Amino acid sequence: MKMVQAIIRPEKLDEVMKALGEKGLVALTVTEVRGRGEQKGIALEFRGVVTIVDLLPKVKIELVVEDDRVETAIGTICSSARTGTVGDGKIFVLPVEQMAKVRTGETWR
Repeated sequence: MKMVQAIIRPEKLDEVMKALGEKGLVALTVTEVRGRGEQKGIALEFRGVVTIVDLLPKVKIELVVEDDRVETAIGTICSSARTGTVGDGKIFVLPVEQMAKVRTGETWR
């Protein structure tokens, strides 16, 4: 099993969740996060005052999938979250050694 973590633009969350659901990947966790990448923040001007916003709002999606579904998850997230501009996000894949369901105590390795 693998954990797929995707950092995406908040406005793309609904589209990504819908696309994952259509592939049968419905169990996930969503966290609101802030960060910066290559874009290094943005400059906003309000009433003549320029403010540098260094950390931008993003959304982190985490889902655990079987090894053979990792490429499906990555491809689905990429195609549904892509705008083609800097700041679209990143996807990380991590190994999951064991998982347990709290309600039943059922475990997977």
